[in-house]
Amino acid sequence: MPPIISIVGESKSGKTTLIEKLISEFKSKGYRVATIKHSVHGLNFDTPGKDSWRHIKAGGAATVIVSPDQVVLIKPISAQPDLNEIARLFGEDCDIILAEGFKQSPVPKVEVHRKAAGPILSHINNLIAIATDEPLESSIRQFSLNDIKGLADFLESGFIKSK
Repeated sequence: MPPIISIVGESKSGKTTLIEKLISEFKSKGYRVATIKHSVHGLNFDTPGKDSWRHIKAGGAATVIVSPDQVVLIKPISAQPDLNEIARLFGEDCDIILAEGFKQSPVPKVEVHRKAAGPILSHINNLIAIATDEPLESSIRQFSLNDIKGLADFLESGFIKSK
């Protein structure tokens, strides 16, 4: 399975923006990047009355909606799967998986920190780096929020090339 790196931080800290920039940087290096976004809100990708909705309501364990440019898997669950279970859905179609959120998962994490948001997160296990707009007193490796290449190189050497 490809390595998973979770990008964590306070709300509005820039997690999505950092992921967008990392995707672009990794793609420029020839890597295939997949992403997983954690949402605390329920999601609904299917419309009541449509065929795929009817398939699930009839008792289907899962359904896939296919169009010329997208594939969407809809699979009702009774408990939230862990990050590795979700990542297995990608198979080997990518070189790295960037997850947004999943603070409590055991995977390596990069925290996005902005001075205006207050102190860095506490009780984050497996924190390997901080992307920040200010120097911090921490033994954790730090990168400027603008040093996307440096952060990508760090992740590449530690996780992609070592697998």
